[in-house]
Order: sequence, then structure tokens, then C-alpha cells
Amino acid sequence: MTDDSNHPRPPRDSGPNLYDQVAEETASVVIRRYSTSFGLASRLLAPPVRRHVENIYALVRVADEVVDGGAADAGLDPLAAARVLNDFERDTEAALDCGYSTNLVIHAFARTARATGFGRELTQPFFESMRMDLVQTEHDAESFDAYVYGSAEVVGLMCLATFLQGSTVSPAELARLEHGARKLGAAFQKVNFLRDLSADFETLGRSYFPGVSVESFSEADKTRLLEDIDSDLRDSAAVVPLLPASSRRAVALAQGLFTELAVRLRATPADRLVTSRVRVPNPVKLRIAAGALAGRTPRTTLSSRTTTPKAAS
Repeated sequence: MTDDSNHPRPPRDSGPNLYDQVAEETASVVIRRYSTSFGLASRLLAPPVRRHVENIYALVRVADEVVDGGAADAGLDPLAAARVLNDFERDTEAALDCGYSTNLVIHAFARTARATGFGRELTQPFFESMRMDLVQTEHDAESFDAYVYGSAEVVGLMCLATFLQGSTVSPAELARLEHGARKLGAAFQKVNFLRDLSADFETLGRSYFPGVSVESFSEADKTRLLEDIDSDLRDSAAVVPLLPASSRRAVALAQGLFTELAVRLRATPADRLVTSRVRVPNPVKLRIAAGALAGRTPRTTLSSRTTTPKAAS
């Protein structure tokens, strides 16, 4: 036991203490190790906003590992993974209430949630979607919409809360921004489903898109799915100019990267999509980043692309 009389605690203020700082540094490491595209986009966020967004995505990433990666690698069966996920959710909710957790990622997330004003109304559907991954391998239209809302759209709403911290917007403006945030989250998720068709089916045994069979995936299937993604990207791009300057360029970059992915998915034959993963080459990412940095408005439709890229594998 240490002698606290020789090491008096500094007075607490409203800013982060050492534990808070370590928690947020942990969140930053988690997300940067898992996502290079996220790391690129996050550099365009103002530092306070970047910290909050990293805190959100770190918790999302850890929860995803419970259902898709680390838990299975450790030998946990779905029932054991479900117990871990339930414990993770309970710890998150407790931290939302009290502002503290011994889990550094949860602690960082709770700091952001409490500071920016969201809570269980967004975390509960998120964890419910994560639980669906443990028990459900196929979806109908209703369960697909519920899954996309909980796994992606609510994350967009969490991020929007951080973007708007300290801003005043009218109810009508907020409704437009929330619609755009949900649509961008949905587009991200659907693009990733499409580029991961083979891996999701062969490795995880999942088929997310209703009525789509990986074994018989066709050009018609691909076109139909991309038209839906195109609609989401149009809606989300329309509200990017309404965002505060502290987040606008980063969101424009994310919008641009996923629009480019959708363009490349459209250019890739359906039979190749089920055997390879489409990527955006680094030089193209840098070009899109330069455009976002210069304040150029992201494309609002896939058809605005006048050239057809080579399909990336």
C-alpha cells in the first residue's frame, strides 16, 4: 500500500484525468489498428470530435470481435459468446449511468455518450443486432432492416451527436441530418456486405441480403443491391454541406471512399464478387482525401462517374 500523504491527488476538474486519457488513447489504438480507411478519414476531424468518434468506433469494434473474431478464436461457442456480449452490454449501460468502467474501451465510450447526449436508445438496438449475428444466418426484409439499423444506422446517429455538440440546429435541420446519418451508415454496411459476400458465407455461414443466394449471385442481384446503395449515398451526400466545419470534410471523405467502392463493385462482374474483395487503391484514396480537404462536395450518385475503373481484387 502506498503512502498517499507523500503523493497527494491533484484536484479534479471538468477535463480528462489520467485514467480518462489512457482510456481514450486505448480507443484510438483499437480503431486505428483495425481500419486504415477510418484512420484516414478521422484525420480530417477536429481533435475533440475525432476523440469522440474514436471512442464510439472502438466499442463497436470490440463488440464486433465478440461475434465475428476474437471470441471464436479463443474457442468460445455461440452460447458462451452471447454471455460475453451480454456482460459487455451490461457494463456499457452501467458506465452510461455512472460515467466509469474498469474496461477502458467502455469507459471512453461512456465519456463520449454522456458528453454528447445519447444513451440506451442507441446502444440497445446496436447490441441487439450484434446478438442477431450469433443466432441468425439469413434475413428476410424485416430482420435485415432491423439489423442494418442496429449495426450501422445507430452508429451514424452516435457520430452525428458528436458532430453537433455545441451547435444549435432547428428540429427540421436535425431531422434532415439524422436521416443523412442513418443513410450513410446503411450505405457503409451494405457496401461491406456486398464486398464480403464470399467471406461472410464461407467463413461465417451468413447471407445478409434477403433473397440473395451466394451460389447463384447474378448481375441482376448486383444491380438491384447497388441501386439501393446508390439511393442511400445520394441521401447522405445531400446533407454533408449542412454539417459543422469540424466534421464536414471527414464525412465527405468517408462518403467519397464508399461511393468509389460502390463504383468499383458495379464494374466488377458478379461472379468475381463472390470470389474476391473489391478495394480502393491507396493512390485513389489519397485523391479522394485531397478533394475532401479542398472542400469539394462528394458525388451524389454512382452514375455521375464518367469512367469505369478496373475491377479491383
